[in-house]
Amino acid sequence: MEEEGEKYKKAKSRVEELKGFYSHLITYIAVNIMLLVINLVTSPNHLWFYWVTVVWGIGLIWHAISVYGKFGKKKGREEDKRNHGNGGKKMMNATVGGQLNV
Repeated sequence: MEEEGEKYKKAKSRVEELKGFYSHLITYIAVNIMLLVINLVTSPNHLWFYWVTVVWGIGLIWHAISVYGKFGKKKGREEDKRNHGNGGKKMMNATVGGQLNV
């Protein structure tokens, strides 16, 4: 029973991470569209909106990496696959001499 509760907590935490990231992404898009419009209306000969877009975009990329991991692989998912891929039995993986021993 405890295992199900633990899985629920992890799943809930994951959903909150995803919701936070997508909220950040939607806000980023909306604010930057608004800044683009303001920039083009007030000073079309001097573009400044992209500075905010670039700097904030770096933060958004950092947030995406923290949620999805580098190249879409979240740390821990690979471990879950290894631990639960064989009928729920945990497997110990160790490297010896550059070879993977299972």
